[in-house]
Amino acid sequence: MAKIIVTGGAGFIGGHLVDRLIKDGHQVVVLDDLSGGKKENVNSQAEFHEVDICDFDKINPLFEGVDCVFHEAAIPRVPVSIEDPIGTSKANIMGTISVFKAAKDNNVKRVIIASSSSVYGNQKELPLREGMVPGPISPYALQKYVDEQFAKMFTDLYKLPVVCLRYFNVYGTRIDPTSEYSLVLGKFLTLNSQNKSLTIFGDGEQTRGFCYVDDVVEANIKAMTSEKLKGGEIINIGSNKSHSINYLASLISDRIEYLPARMGDILHTNADISLAKELLGWEPKIEFNQGIQIVKDWFNNFNN
Repeated sequence: MAKIIVTGGAGFIGGHLVDRLIKDGHQVVVLDDLSGGKKENVNSQAEFHEVDICDFDKINPLFEGVDCVFHEAAIPRVPVSIEDPIGTSKANIMGTISVFKAAKDNNVKRVIIASSSSVYGNQKELPLREGMVPGPISPYALQKYVDEQFAKMFTDLYKLPVVCLRYFNVYGTRIDPTSEYSLVLGKFLTLNSQNKSLTIFGDGEQTRGFCYVDDVVEANIKAMTSEKLKGGEIINIGSNKSHSINYLASLISDRIEYLPARMGDILHTNADISLAKELLGWEPKIEFNQGIQIVKDWFNNFNN
């Protein structure tokens, strides 16, 4: 049994990760300021601290005796970062440095951080490979790229092994459909439940390498235990099969309204997961249509 910190453990991905870690018998400490997460997402067997990760003096003592840290806390939406580049940079960059420093000071064995496929920007080739030169086109994407650079620096300079997992459009149960900045699937389900047309920014032909949350959690578990990782690695965690936003919408409703494209939105993502297979022995297991049906069933129960 290991003692593990999950930042953002009251959030969508973090909450699922905490559940899995507790199921596997670990002692879990959750740090979350509840700005995006919900207290009800936190497993009752976890030790919970409502704290801002930017407050180094408050979080540092909580890292004592910790074996591994999963850094999931972030303000994760591109539109929010465009509206508030200062506030999101503080949370997504300074918060990350604070977590890394606390982990270093307390001799944590490994840190796994959630990065984002948005780091790639609009590349000329698909699938997206870790060796490509990043081209972030939003503050959020740039913040995650800076986090990756700090991860490598802490690995090299401070000998703190930090592994970056670049997530590709994670979906699953517990997405917050009430949030203005919900994932597109949450928005679609909410609009459909209100008998409204699904709204799509742009022509809907933009594609995403959607990945179900349980598969993402599995990748994190493997990143914690893999002996092939030394720190400083960047690994794609997504699907090598892309689906268009139009196709996703078609699984939910035939009422669609198109709006002007948004600034900062990437046109296509599709993950090369060769490195994940090699270093983690990981690939996604849950097929897209199956995952969407699971979420639809959850949403219907959630709203009844």
